[in-house]
Parts: sequence; structure tokens; C-alpha cells
Amino acid sequence: MTAIKHALQRDIFTPNDERLLGIVNVCKAGKKKKNCFLCATVTMERPVQVKVVKVKKSDKGDFYKRQQTWELRDLTEVDAKDASKENPEFDLHFEKVYRWVASSAAEKNSFISCIWKLNQRYLRKKVEFVNVSSQLLEESVPSGESQSVAGGDEDALDDYQELSTREEQDIEGMMEMCEYAVSNAEGFAEQLSRELQVLDGNYMDLSKGHVRALQEGDLTSPKGIEACINASEALSQCMNVALRPGHEKLMAVTQQQLLFAELRDTFARRLTNHLNNVFVHQGHDQSSTLSQHTAELSLPKHSPLHRDLLRYSKLMEWLKNTHREKYEGLSRTYVDYMSRLYEREIKDFFEVAKIKMAGTAKEAKGKFGLHGSSGKLTGSTSSLNKLTVQGSNSRRSQSSSLLDMGNMSASDLDVADRTKFDKIFEQVLSELEPLCLAEQDFISKFFKLQQHPAVLPPLPEPEESDGGTPSRIPRQAEHRQSLSSEKDVVRLMMNKIFQSIETELNSLIALGDKVDSFNSLYMLVKMSHHVWTAENVDPASYLSTTLGNVLVTVKRNFDKCISAQIRQMEEVKISKKSKVGILLFVTGFEEFAELAETIFRNAERRGDLDKAYVKLIRAVFVNVEKVANESQKTPRDVVMMENFHHIFSTLSRLKISCLDAERREAKHKYTDHLQSYVINSLGQPLEKLNHFFEGVEARVAQGVREEEVSYQLAFNKQELRKVIKEYPGKEVKKGLDNLYKKVDKHLCEEESLLQVVWHSMQDEFIRQYKHFEDLIGRCYPGSGITMEFTIQDMLEYFSSIAQSH
Repeated sequence: MTAIKHALQRDIFTPNDERLLGIVNVCKAGKKKKNCFLCATVTMERPVQVKVVKVKKSDKGDFYKRQQTWELRDLTEVDAKDASKENPEFDLHFEKVYRWVASSAAEKNSFISCIWKLNQRYLRKKVEFVNVSSQLLEESVPSGESQSVAGGDEDALDDYQELSTREEQDIEGMMEMCEYAVSNAEGFAEQLSRELQVLDGNYMDLSKGHVRALQEGDLTSPKGIEACINASEALSQCMNVALRPGHEKLMAVTQQQLLFAELRDTFARRLTNHLNNVFVHQGHDQSSTLSQHTAELSLPKHSPLHRDLLRYSKLMEWLKNTHREKYEGLSRTYVDYMSRLYEREIKDFFEVAKIKMAGTAKEAKGKFGLHGSSGKLTGSTSSLNKLTVQGSNSRRSQSSSLLDMGNMSASDLDVADRTKFDKIFEQVLSELEPLCLAEQDFISKFFKLQQHPAVLPPLPEPEESDGGTPSRIPRQAEHRQSLSSEKDVVRLMMNKIFQSIETELNSLIALGDKVDSFNSLYMLVKMSHHVWTAENVDPASYLSTTLGNVLVTVKRNFDKCISAQIRQMEEVKISKKSKVGILLFVTGFEEFAELAETIFRNAERRGDLDKAYVKLIRAVFVNVEKVANESQKTPRDVVMMENFHHIFSTLSRLKISCLDAERREAKHKYTDHLQSYVINSLGQPLEKLNHFFEGVEARVAQGVREEEVSYQLAFNKQELRKVIKEYPGKEVKKGLDNLYKKVDKHLCEEESLLQVVWHSMQDEFIRQYKHFEDLIGRCYPGSGITMEFTIQDMLEYFSSIAQSH
């Protein structure tokens, strides 16, 4: 082989000013054995050109000829087939793949080693070496046959080379700067030696271990990752070392910088490919875990993935600082695949929540068949305005409450169902909250976004379209343009990853509102609490913003629920044949308040409930009066008295501080209308006697002295005795008994005001009796005239009548 090499150098390459540095005897793989030689050569002139030349014997076999030539810069990959086993096969990837079989594995290894050294020394674009032992690329060619292949010429790669024009200029400049460069060559050499020592100590030397870690370090094991972290940090230190003026012009420095840049690009490519594969795998490989979580109404936890990926956080920081484009590409890949994964998980999770929530409404269809706050009928009843105020005899069987009118009666929708709904909604929010916080925390740590405002790379110039106008800046550039801080970057990533959460939450809320519009009370309290919690953690976080948006929807539903109740009050019609009693919306307000006070106990949004209370109670007041004015069967005073008494009792029992003024107003209305009803109903039980004394009082008012009234013909003592005799005790008791029956027909049983009214009538009757006695004493002094019955008789009448009924 040595003789062949010298012959080829002499006959083929020396005439072309080329040096032969490596040679291997090969034949094409898979074909008949037609041997030829592959030769690695360099030109002797500057700039150096490196070539791979195929040489074969002539057809006559008496000389060698050059058959094909490739530029080494066109070589993209060398594939040695197997790095662990000795074999003679290898591939060279130029414009196409050439497959060769060497005469021996040693020859192949020697030739590949030569190609590697030429590539390292002369080319900026590095060739990929696949299935090649790292030991082969780093160590010298072994002795023996492989050494003879390259011969002494392979070592010529490290031989003396003449100075380039640039190097000559640099040396001349250094000599000009040093006054004794010519007169004291030894001193000049010592100075150069010192500067070289400074250069050697300038931290531009990267250990072989670091180089190996960057080129082929294991990115799957903790030990390998740690080695890569250390190597990348060492590489950054070497690349960022502060050079003294002029050092950047030295060829050694330039070559090191080129080597470092190549190592940086190689490792960035390896790291990006590895993490891309991890993201893709994670995005596709979670479906098997979904069913077990959704059945329990829980979301899968991604802490194992986060924990594994956080091992790469320092490498991501290195990539962010060195290869921003690859870093942003990884960010986009992570968001794309994780958004798909989360979308599947969240969709399945909410489907289960909806199924469980819908199950709470199975018994919720009441007699009126209403759903939600819309107030639309789904049953046989034609419309709300046909609802009537039922009589007291049938009311209890139909659950008289506002809740009936909104499909929310306790008899139709059990309290347990509402409690179950509350737990489901709380479970949904409790699962979403840690999921979002954990993901946001991971993104901040992994992509290194939590520390400083983002330093964004400059935007590319807009490309011009065929028409000469700038084309639209890429979408990512538009995003980048709008980002003012790294918190915005985090929020943008979270919005994409969890883009389905807000939609799913709104859908769940709509279902809950449809099942029972009073669910909006539970949702308002729960959502408010979670918004408050999220804002305490980070007011600008994705979770806080999203829950805040959904809270607006919940508050809107709550307002619709209140408006629906008011509308239903306004649409209530009364029956002309039945007495009114306690109105449905009055007891409905009571049940609403009892429920709301339970739900809003210690709630952050108490103010919303207080505003709703005021709206509802004002509507209750207005519509009680409206019904009272329209009532034909029941006296207006009775409607007002009974309903405002119920309202006053409710507000006094619940002690709702924001309704203190309304509580006092209700008491005032109840008292006034009780008195008015008593006076109007009792009227003048001793009618003729009332007329007689009205005449007496009229004479006095005209100027007649009281003691002279008895001298008036129409009002003398005889006339007074005649009127009094018409009201014996027996007749008075009979009249009172009829009055009791009349009052009993007017009043409802629920409010139990009959005895209160009867007692007030007793007091009013006694007041009239005493007034008559007083007039007799003043206008008929000494006459001895008295009533046919006493006050004690009256008390017995009222008592016996009440007891008899």
C-alpha cells in the first residue's frame, strides 16, 4: 500500500499541486468486486481546497487515472455503519449516497479518521459522523497497518505551513509596536511567549470531557444531563471570555471561536431535537390515563412530567441565551402539544361533571314545569300570567312559594340536590385551580420567564410581496411585538394551553343555571372565593384573569335570576273567587332569603346579595300593594296587613342588616292596615247610639254648652234612654259573633292573625264604649243613665266568642 501511495502521489497528485493524505482500497457495496482507491487530498496553494478523489487502474492495467472528484465541503455525512463492531462497510453522503466496502476495517478507520481531521481543520460546515466511535475521532491513528495507510503524509496536517498574508501583516504590526523587536529578538520572543501564556490562561480551552458531553452526552439520564449542563456552562464561559485588544485577530483565537460556535450549534440542535421528542410523546401518550381520572371527577396530574423536564431548566436557560430561535421554537412546540393534551383531559373532565350535575335535576320538574331563569313553560300550564293566587284551603298542598314559580320548590328540588350541585361545582374549581397554578409555575421555571422583563430579539423586516407591498409580519412576530414583559409571555402560553377552560366553564354554568336558576347563588359565592384566592396569589395570572371573566357570567346569571323573580311577581294574577292570604312571592322571598343567608355566610360577595335583597323587597312591597288594590274577595287592608306582617316577621327573624329600613316600613304598614281594618270592620256596632252621640257632639261644636244638650228636643234624656234600650247585652253579643265570623272569612290560617285582630277589635269596642260613657257623664250629669251592658260584660262576650270558634 505504501508503494501504491507514493506512485499515486507522484503520478497523479504532485502534477496538480496536491498532497495525498489518506487512502483506502474499496469496491462498491453489493456489486462485483472492482477495486479502486478513495484518496483524501489537499491543495498546496491558498486557500486550501480539500477533496476526495476516486482513482482506478486503466483498462490495460499499466497506470492509474483519476475517475471522479468530490469537494469535501459537499460531504454531509460519513456513516461507519456500526460504532461497536469492526466492519469494512461505510457510506459517504455527497449529492447522493455512495456505499463502499473497504479491503479491511483498519483501512476504513484510518481513512475516516483522516477525513475527520481535515473536516475539523479546514471546514466551517462540519460533517456529521454517524456510527463512528468517538475514540476513533479523538485519538491518533493507531500504529500498524492503519499508520501505513496514511503514511507520514497524514501527519502533514500538523506540519509547518507558511504564513498567510494576514498573518505576516499581524506579525509586522506587533513588531512595530515593540521597539526592540529587531534589536533584541530574544526579548521580543520572550514577550510573545508571555502573551501566549496569557492567551493560554484566558479560559479559551474546553476539556475533552466537555466537548464529548456537548457532542454526544446522554440527555436522558440525570448524570448525562448534569454533564451537559456543566459542559454548556463551560462553553459559555469560553465564548464570553474577555479578550485583550488584538487577541481577537490571532488565528488561534479565531479557530477556537469557530470551534466553540460549532460545538454550540451542535449541542443546541441535539438538545432541541431531544426535548421536541419529549413534548411530542407527552402530547400523544396520555389517553390511557384519562378514564380513571374522569370517573372520579379529577384531572390527571402532570407533576411527574414537570419534575422530569425541570432537570433541563438550566439547559433551557442556556438555549434561551445562545439560540433564541430554537428556544422559541421549543416553546411553540410545547404549547402546541400540551394544549392538545389538556384539551382532551379538560373536555372529558367537564363531560363527567355535566353528567353528575344533570343527575341532580331528575326530580326537579315541578307542577309548573319551568326551567332556569328564563321562566319559559315546559309543562301543561299555558303562561305565567295565568298563575293565580290560590285560596288558603289549597295552598299548603301546592307549596306556596316563589320557588314553585321558578321550578325551585323545596318539594320539587330537594335540598340535597342543591348541596350535591354545590359540591360538584366546588370540585370542578378545586381541580382546575392547582392544575393551572402548577402549569404556570412550571412554565415560568422551565422556560426561565419569571425573573426579568423579556429582552426580545429584533423583528425581521417585512417581506415584500410580488406587488411590491410589505407582506404581513408572521403571527409569532406580531405576538412578540405585543409582549412587554415575561409575565405576558407566560400568560400568552397559558391562554393557548388552556384555551378550552373558559368555554367549558361557561357551558357548565349554563347547565347549572338551566337545572335550577338558584344555583347561580352557589356559583357566585364559589367563583368569587376562587377569584379572590387567585388574585391573592397573582392578580395578573391566567387563572385570576380567566376566573374573573367567568365570574362576570355568573354574576350576570345571578342578576337574571333576581330579575326573573321580580318579573314573576309583576305577572301574578289574583283569583276573584278565593281570598288572597299570603302571596306566593312573599313566602318565596322568605325562602330565597333563608337559602341566600345560608349560602352567603362569610362570602366575599355579600354586597351583591344585599343589592339583590333591596331590589327584591321593593318589588315585593310594590306588588303586595298592587294585589291588594285589585283584590275583590279579600279587603285591601287584610291583604296589606297579613302580607306585611309576614314580611316583618321574616326580616325580624333573619336579621338582614341591609333591610332594617324595610323591616321598619313593613311593621309600620302592618300596624296601619291592622288598625284600618279593625276600624272599618268593626264600624259602628252600636250604630244608632253612634248617630245619637254624633249629633250631641255636633251641637257642642256649634256652641251649645255640654250641660245644656239634654234640653235639646232631639237629644233629651228620654231620647237617650230610648236608643240605649235598643242595645241589650244579648243583641250586642249576637252582633259581635257575626263580626267574628266575617273576620274569620277574610283572614288566612297561615298568618294566625285572627286573635290579634279580634283583640284589637275588643280594644276598639271598649274605646268607643268609654267614649259614650264619657259623653253621658258630661252632657247628662246626674241623670243616672247607663248602658245596658258593662265593660266586663263586653270582655266576656269577646272571650266566649273567640273560645267558641
